[in-house]
Amino acid sequence: MDNYKIPLGRVIERFFDWLVDSGAWFFDGVSVALEWMIEGVTDMLLWFPPWAFILISAALIYWLRRNIGLTIFAILSFLLVWNLGYWEDTLQTLVMVVWATFICVLIGVPIGIAAAHRPWLYTVLRPILDLMQTVPTFVYLIPTLTLFGLGVVPGLVATIIFSIAAPIRLTCLGISQVPTELVEAGHSFGCSNRQLLWRIELPAAASSIAAGITQCIMLSLSMVVIAALVGADGLGKPVVRALNTVDIARGFEAGLSIVLVAILLDRLFKQRDEVRS
Repeated sequence: MDNYKIPLGRVIERFFDWLVDSGAWFFDGVSVALEWMIEGVTDMLLWFPPWAFILISAALIYWLRRNIGLTIFAILSFLLVWNLGYWEDTLQTLVMVVWATFICVLIGVPIGIAAAHRPWLYTVLRPILDLMQTVPTFVYLIPTLTLFGLGVVPGLVATIIFSIAAPIRLTCLGISQVPTELVEAGHSFGCSNRQLLWRIELPAAASSIAAGITQCIMLSLSMVVIAALVGADGLGKPVVRALNTVDIARGFEAGLSIVLVAILLDRLFKQRDEVRS
């Protein structure tokens, strides 16, 4: 049977070899730009003393949520991470998650809106999104490592590929479930398609879009450890080192830092009514 094997893997390999040979200038440019953005924001955050960053973050969280319990939890979490010695790794993880989420939302929300207005487009996208969410995450690291080399960029690109399906799906779902009566009322008042989108559809679908963003954040954070395998900085590195050396103490501390960041981001970006419940 091996004599009649379809050379699918060889075809894909040759395709990526062609991409590397013909588009090296493009991928190098993207790599430099993304690395500059990530490292620039990280260096800016690390410029602040940890205590100043904690105070600023606490004030911002209280201003956004008006929740004293969440503010105290954020302060205690950051103090614990600082005490354990994972402050720089935590900020690197936060920056990568924020950038990955921002790019996913920037690309995914418009695609979700277009798919909601064009059913044929969602029919085409659905199997692609299913494939992106079912392919093992380690598989994404192989082509991104080939195209962008070692470092934070292949980890970021793999994170975006893995997480972008959430905002696309939930944006499409939210826009599709806008009550017909609201749309008809907008048409009756003479709204154009753009006015209908900004004044009726997006506000009505805001909760679904926000859920997509929250899910995107959690999916991005779940890629932290995997991205460390290709050289991405952050909390994934100490976890991988602990795994290689069977260091239970370091693995638990780094894992606890990831859990605290995940809980904080989840509570911060959830809808207000969900937080109160």
